[in-house]
Amino acid sequence: MEVAVIDAGGANFGSVCYALERLGAAPRVVRDADGLRGMPRVLLPGVGAAAPAMALLRERGFIEVLPRLEVPLLGICVGMQLLFERSEEGDVACLGLLPGRVRKLQGGPGLRVPHMGWNTLEMVAPSPLLEGIAAGASAYFVHGYAAPVTADCIAACTHGERFAAVVARGRIAGAQFHPERSASVGARLLDNFLRWMPA
Repeated sequence: MEVAVIDAGGANFGSVCYALERLGAAPRVVRDADGLRGMPRVLLPGVGAAAPAMALLRERGFIEVLPRLEVPLLGICVGMQLLFERSEEGDVACLGLLPGRVRKLQGGPGLRVPHMGWNTLEMVAPSPLLEGIAAGASAYFVHGYAAPVTADCIAACTHGERFAAVVARGRIAGAQFHPERSASVGARLLDNFLRWMPA
């Protein structure tokens, strides 16, 4: 299966492509909206900050096209945060595909921000995207901002506060952690996404 991997200026799209290839998929790096035509799956990876990522998506014509997509879309890390209405990071309007506002993590005693490293997933709602991933499984996170736990959250995580680790609504999904760096858990999430047939 071909998968469009949007280059939103993050440094992780190469490792995301490699992770997809290991699963037998054929990733295609897409740098403008025209490249999404005919693609059966779309990934929006991101590393860095929300404001420059949104500026790049706007410059390359993705802002108008992504809301009209009729195929599954998976946002990763900052790419997941861009799915929401707004981010405190740069106080920027995002894609608005999911309700909610991304906020800065507050951390806590002995907890550094950004949140970096392995942390435990808490299953919130059943989903084909989480099939084969056990409650309490660990994934690898690198982020200083996070989305709230809303009705669209299917897995959560806690780092000083509880936040959304995996979200899904209709054909839209997101993972705050890095599946390409999360060993078998990340591979399973990506494989589930490749097979996902949202209602």
